[in-house]
Amino acid sequence: MTDLDQPGPRTGSIADSVGRLLAQAADASGDRGATDAKEITAITDAMVRLLAGTPLRSDGKLTVKSLAAEAGLLRNKLTHKHTGLKDLFNALVIAQNTRPALTEDLHRDNDELRARLAKITHERNELKTANAHFARVVHVLEVENHQLRTSAEEHGNVRALRRSSPVPP
Repeated sequence: MTDLDQPGPRTGSIADSVGRLLAQAADASGDRGATDAKEITAITDAMVRLLAGTPLRSDGKLTVKSLAAEAGLLRNKLTHKHTGLKDLFNALVIAQNTRPALTEDLHRDNDELRARLAKITHERNELKTANAHFARVVHVLEVENHQLRTSAEEHGNVRALRRSSPVPP
């Protein structure tokens, strides 16, 4: 596998290189260019962090909204002013074709939690079934006990014995 085939680090370096060139060009264009250069640098730094899966100020999703939050800018700066950077980010996300590390960890944790939930739900269902079975058994035993006591009282020849001392556990 060559450097070109590895999507993760390459997309970050592309964003960084393009950002530096655009920032230099904007800075060279005058007063307004200094503000643009700061925005461009913030956006490209945010791109690198998001593509690397290490966000500082956003949820880590590979979306324009997350990119704007990560850069500390309003989203309209990307959708109206720096559309080229927005398009570059979307192209790099497609080229990267992987989930960021943060998202991968969350998906793995989510899968583990789903498996635990399924196991616990299965155990709960088994316990509910066993509980219903035991309730039926207790009811049958109570009915039989009541019938035996009633029949013993009617005949009068069977008496219940009382315990003289407590039974040890």
